[in-house]
Amino acid sequence: MNTFDVLKRLTDAKGVAGNESAAARVALELLEEVAPRCETSFDCHGSVVGIIKRAIGKGNPAEGGHGSTAAVPTVLLDAHIDQVGLIVTLIDEKGFIKAEPCGGIDRRALAAQSVTIHGKSEVKGVICTTPPHLESANQDKVKKADEIKIDAGMTKQQAEKVISLGDTVTLDGGLVSMLGKVASGPALDDRAGVAAILYALRLLEKVDVKVNIVVSFSVQEELGCRGAGVVAYNTEPDYAIVVDVSYGLSAGLDSKTAAACGELGKGPMIGYSPALNRDMFEGLKKAAQKHDIPYQLEIMGGDTGGTNADSITMVKGGVRTALVSIPLRYMHTLVETADLSDIEAAGKLIAKFVEELPI
Repeated sequence: MNTFDVLKRLTDAKGVAGNESAAARVALELLEEVAPRCETSFDCHGSVVGIIKRAIGKGNPAEGGHGSTAAVPTVLLDAHIDQVGLIVTLIDEKGFIKAEPCGGIDRRALAAQSVTIHGKSEVKGVICTTPPHLESANQDKVKKADEIKIDAGMTKQQAEKVISLGDTVTLDGGLVSMLGKVASGPALDDRAGVAAILYALRLLEKVDVKVNIVVSFSVQEELGCRGAGVVAYNTEPDYAIVVDVSYGLSAGLDSKTAAACGELGKGPMIGYSPALNRDMFEGLKKAAQKHDIPYQLEIMGGDTGGTNADSITMVKGGVRTALVSIPLRYMHTLVETADLSDIEAAGKLIAKFVEELPI
């Protein structure tokens, strides 16, 4: 299974936060392909949940062994499946469709973009923009959140037949291959993390791991990390590894900002913050060094800045949690850019760490 092909299947499926079902179905299909032993389901919010129980070994008392599987630890592997987009809030008298951000979409990149409104059927449109000839010199060219309108070429009456308030909107665009192993497209935040976990599971499929594995492709991360906490609460893992994206080094950054970014092609970023488990952080570093997996460090002085790790770590009695991030340029636009080798290295790192658990 080719990493680009997996990523393309994931990013071609749309799933704005709160309406992730199409993307979640594709993620579940891929999960069942790479991990046929996985017991899969959707939870009440629509997150994909997979459970891979440790294979019964010779230590099972039922087979005459001396051990017990009762205390087998569980590790949760989580990446969010939702993406940023827009949500329809009004259809005005002239047929223009007002839409506001759903998640932290980069409003600077919206002007004149083609979009798809996911109504009773898919409706194509373009985000309205004023020609520069008609703008005053001091006019703010970035639309405020409540100023975004879409032209679908319809009257109000025509639009209301196929579009409802609350319908989600995605920016049009597809995954493209660039030089080397770099790829660019929409929703790499966080379909890149989903692809990394799928890569890890493929590597673990033939390994006799010592833990149970729970897989979570969680919903509503862009709305405040809502889905992952529910999965962690229901499955009660002993360990959790959250896979997300982080800031990739790009042009135009000052030296201080650039120093905090990860470089594309230099491996995944192993995160540490006071909110994360230090033993897991050290264990991930040791696994990377032991198996010659390239990695970078991401050190944070508080929480993790809004990743699912922040919610998972405090569930019930607490979960030992680590964060692995994939460097990503142009976050929350339709041209998010990542290196496939970083996704694969993240998957390999997770697989080796899980293979050697418990720490």
